Amino acid sequence: MLTALRHYPASVNLLLASSLFLTLGRAITLPYLVIYLSSSFTLGISDIGLMVGSALIVGSLLSLYGGYLTDRLSSYKLILAFTGFFFVGFVGMCLTDRLWLFFLFLVSFNFAYSVIDVVVKAAFGKLLPVAEQSKLFSVRYTLINIGYAVGPFIGAGLAHWSMKLPFLVSAALGLGYFVVYAMYGDRQLSSADPANAPISFLAVGRILLKDYRLVCFTLGGMLSAVVFGQFTAYLSQYLVTTSTPEFTYQVISSVVAVNAAVVICLQYVVGKRVSHQHLNQWLTLGFTLFLMGVVGFALSSTVLHWSLAVAIFTLGEIIVFPAEYMFIDRIAPTHLRGMYYGAQNLSNLGGALGPVLCGFALAAQPPAFMFSMLAGFIVAGGCCYLLGASYSRRHDQSHTVR
Repeated sequence: MLTALRHYPASVNLLLASSLFLTLGRAITLPYLVIYLSSSFTLGISDIGLMVGSALIVGSLLSLYGGYLTDRLSSYKLILAFTGFFFVGFVGMCLTDRLWLFFLFLVSFNFAYSVIDVVVKAAFGKLLPVAEQSKLFSVRYTLINIGYAVGPFIGAGLAHWSMKLPFLVSAALGLGYFVVYAMYGDRQLSSADPANAPISFLAVGRILLKDYRLVCFTLGGMLSAVVFGQFTAYLSQYLVTTSTPEFTYQVISSVVAVNAAVVICLQYVVGKRVSHQHLNQWLTLGFTLFLMGVVGFALSSTVLHWSLAVAIFTLGEIIVFPAEYMFIDRIAPTHLRGMYYGAQNLSNLGGALGPVLCGFALAAQPPAFMFSMLAGFIVAGGCCYLLGASYSRRHDQSHTVR
């Protein structure tokens, strides 16, 4: 992976740096929001869940408009502007003692993170040829997972000294990236296509809805994100219901460590081999591994069993993610690439719904039913992905014939 980073131009490496440092800033603070909201605002656990989940959902929905801006404005200016929102969001959460303002700042930083994600992915399509993109997306996803693996440990150490320190360090990471990108970023970088006349946001929305390939992949992403978006959250819910708190802590600690280790060690090695030519086969393999992982969760009774199951589950994750990005980049018209990636970000809604749906399932049905429900979401999501890939293949063949 280091060889690949040295091979990329400075503009690409600067964009990759955003994935590492902004994700690190996010991961330092997010795990401790529950404790901070409980101690600083005396909120109950259900209210905290509603607040954090709502902020994630609103941020994901707003990122669709961020995709629209990506197709209209300079990528350089957008990255600086939304890195500024990222910084302000964390500073505001640290300083305010009003709950409604805290919520607005929480939405602000989630919105900023989602839009920068869209801008960066759209810019990659401009900077590198298609043949290089599977490697690039795999490098990026590895860096994101390094941030999520390291961030909570840094946050734990900072929170030991003061509950406000994680917010300040996250803000400092945002400010540091802002300064570096302002100085060294590519000022000419833009995903906008001046050859195309401006289209209104609503008109673009209608265009997206008519692209059945995108609709299928967005639905597939939402359904499958229920399973892999917040999997540690629903596993915690299941384990708390069926075992002791001590065993729950042991399993979750091991699951998080194994997931991070597999992604960091294998994401680039496996992901760079995912290709457009065999996209259906790769997607089928990825979703099969997801399904095997969920079955493994249902049958697990020891920490070792849980660790093996999450290793298989994570292999599916590192196959599906680059395949998903490559598919969207392949079908997106040049002048609408930002909106297509913004639509793809709607899959985060599935991740936000996962713990909610699993909570209802655990409350109303035997615990094992939760895994049957998750398996159903995997099958449905996989079918949507394959249907989208099938539409894409027929679309390509019809254009070839013409």
